[in-house]
Parts: sequence; structure tokens; C-alpha cells
Amino acid sequence: MLRTIVLLALPGVAPFEFGVICEVFGVDRSDSGGPTFDFTIATADPGAVRTSLGFDMIIPSGLDVAASADLIAVPAHAMESVDERYLSVIRAAEARGAWVLSVCSGAFALAQAGILEGRKSTTHWMYAEKLAANFPGTVVDPDVLFIEDRHVVTSAGTAAGIDAALHIVRKELGAGAANVIARRMVVPPQRDGGQSQYIETPVKAECADSFAAIAEWMLANLSAELTVDQLARRALMSSRTFARRFRADMGTTPAAWLNRQRLIRAQQLLEESDDSLEQVARLSGFGTASVMRHHFVKMLQVSPQAYRRAFGLRLAS
Repeated sequence: MLRTIVLLALPGVAPFEFGVICEVFGVDRSDSGGPTFDFTIATADPGAVRTSLGFDMIIPSGLDVAASADLIAVPAHAMESVDERYLSVIRAAEARGAWVLSVCSGAFALAQAGILEGRKSTTHWMYAEKLAANFPGTVVDPDVLFIEDRHVVTSAGTAAGIDAALHIVRKELGAGAANVIARRMVVPPQRDGGQSQYIETPVKAECADSFAAIAEWMLANLSAELTVDQLARRALMSSRTFARRFRADMGTTPAAWLNRQRLIRAQQLLEESDDSLEQVARLSGFGTASVMRHHFVKMLQVSPQAYRRAFGLRLAS
């Protein structure tokens, strides 16, 4: 169970990435039905910690609070040699099976601790080549928002940290909990980790507007059979142009985006209703329980039945 969160404030910590972790895990949203975490910020030498923007933050807690944390989070920081005391905390967390999360250049601390060895990872695309060159034992993907590899989650720059943090909440506490946090933060409840870090070519405003309208229509019609040809006609484009511009604007293909939204809908139905698996599959647009199971196992590494046992009963209790 994800309860105790410790954020490591390293020297040169970036305020935005630091704030992302605080916002997801440090705000009490129990009044909205959201989860409550035991959240602590820790540093090696309690007191003033200089940020990347030149001002100090006063951090009263030392690293001893991290000994039994369920999640250790490392936001962006100065990439030079990291104090061994932080590295020991990161290694200990990985060794006991806790979650370890990095945002942006926070991946360099994880790499220096040795826990990215033999794992896939990512970081901000500007630093990806440096991470790969300095730590050849990790396979660095510069074109994704985040990667999870055996409870170690590395994410790209700035807002990608929100996606990575919500991914962990969703894995541990279910889609409903993640959606409450996302709704309060006014961010999308789920962006696929494999989505591109940046949009290749900005599209004209009228195209962006049309994709927003198409996306809204797709969400309202998840149970229908939606093809690229059908969507392209609604957008008044050729199928080829629609597919190309959708990926440029949304960061992923129409099919991948649609499957992700159907998965979210199925998760919500499994958590909040007692509909049969066939009913859930039909309402979410997967059609049959067997097709839905395929997507659950592929994307979540768990069957719909196991997901409902883990999260449906928890909400009911």
C-alpha cells in the first residue's frame, strides 16, 4: 500500500519539479474522496537547501525519515556528483522493493546510486545523451514521458513528473484515486508513458481546436467502433492527414490514444460498479471480456478480475 512518501531535497533542487511531487503527494484531498499520504521532505543536512533558482528552502527533516518509506521521490537537481548519503537512501529503497521516482535530471541520482543498471530509463530529452553516455548500463529512451521498470519510475522534464506520479498512484490505489488528484490539479488523468516528450511541429489553431473537439467526441463514444476513416471524416481531413496531424498534436496515434481512454474507463467501471466483465468490456469499447483482458495484461500487467479484487473491494470498504 502506498502510504509513506519521502521527497529528497538535493542541493540545486529545481523548484517546479520539487513542487510537482509536493502537489501530487503532499496535499490532503480527503474532502474530495482522494487518498491521504504521510508526506515528508528530507535532506542530508537539515536546514537551508539552495535551489536551482538561487533561493533557499528550509528543510527540517533528515534522511532517517526515509528508512521505511513506500516511495522515494527525487526531483531535478544539480547533476554533478551526488552526496553518498542520498545514494544510500535510494539504494535501500530499491532493495526493499519500495517505489523510486525521479523527475527530469533526478534520474542522474538514481543512476549514480546504481539502480538504473539493467533497467530502461528516461530523463529530459536535453540530458538523455549525457545520461546514456555516463551510465551505459541503462537503456535511455529520450522520447517518452516516463518509464516504469520494476518499481523504478524515471520521467522527463517538468510536467511529465505529474504523469509519472499519477501513474504510481494509479498502480497502487486505482484509477479513481488518481482521477481525484488529477481533477483537483486540473490536469489530464492519464497520459501514456510512451507519449512523445515534445510535439514535432506546432499545428495551426484551427487544427488544435478540431482535435480537442474530436477527442471530446471520442470520449463520449468509447463504446462505438471508431476507425481512423470515421474520425478523419468528422475532422474534414483525409485519413492519412488526420493520422499524421493527430500524432503531431496529441503525441500518440489515434488507436493508442483511444485504447488508453478505454482502459481508463474500464478501470473506473471495475472500481465503481458491479457490472459483469462482459458489460464493462462493452461499455468501455473493448467489445468482449477477452479483448479487454488482453489490453489489461499488456498495459497494466494484471487481469481485469485481479484489478477489481484489488481496487473495487477497497472502494467498497
